[in-house]
Amino acid sequence: MLAVFEKATGKPPMELGLPSTGPEHSKTPREILENFLSVRSDSALYNLPHGNFMALSHQQENPMHPRSIVVMDDIFCIFVGSLANVADLGHYYGLPRHATEAMIVVEAYKVLRDRAPYPPDQVVKELDGNFAFIMFDARTHTLFAARDREGSVKFFWGMAKDGSLVCSDDLNIIKQGCGKSSSPFPPGCIFMNGSGLTSYDHPLNKVRAITEEDEKGNISSVYFQVDLFSRIPSIPRTGSASNWADTATTD
Repeated sequence: MLAVFEKATGKPPMELGLPSTGPEHSKTPREILENFLSVRSDSALYNLPHGNFMALSHQQENPMHPRSIVVMDDIFCIFVGSLANVADLGHYYGLPRHATEAMIVVEAYKVLRDRAPYPPDQVVKELDGNFAFIMFDARTHTLFAARDREGSVKFFWGMAKDGSLVCSDDLNIIKQGCGKSSSPFPPGCIFMNGSGLTSYDHPLNKVRAITEEDEKGNISSVYFQVDLFSRIPSIPRTGSASNWADTATTD
């Protein structure tokens, strides 16, 4: 799978660009897409507002971690993996028995966006299984991505030549498109383009970027991990579709 969101929409962490050693080591979103389509001839491409796009292929799919996509009420969600509690969650959200993991994620997001008085980490905690997903609400321009706490499903992100956010479960696609300006998406974490990167197991602790240097002192790579010694003052709360992605209030 592949998802690319231009800089103003994706708002990638600035730290993803720290290892960059020049524009020749990264590609434009269009070049990344062309490369993906060239090796994934069965891909379904979904063009989103402002030049953003998502693409799904079933080639080289891990049968234990199948890929799926759903489009519901202008919300696009790619889900990789599986959940053990699909039936329970489907019943909880009032979905039909044939509801898929991607459908459940979308419905959980809609409840959170429109009515729920609790933060997004509470929703993701309810997902029991091995998974990674990326979702985009075309109405509110909200981007929401997450990975299971064990990191069982491959999921990577990076920064394209123009600063766009690139996400994929294919490491080669990320490396070829973003060069060293890429990293594994941290397990047990959520990324939202309004509030940034947070841990759903440790929502009161910051997630920090850790850099590594080569023998010349240049930043060669970056990864993200929870800082258990640094606390966030309050838990973000959500109220309405308008402030779900852009603001946080406290009870």
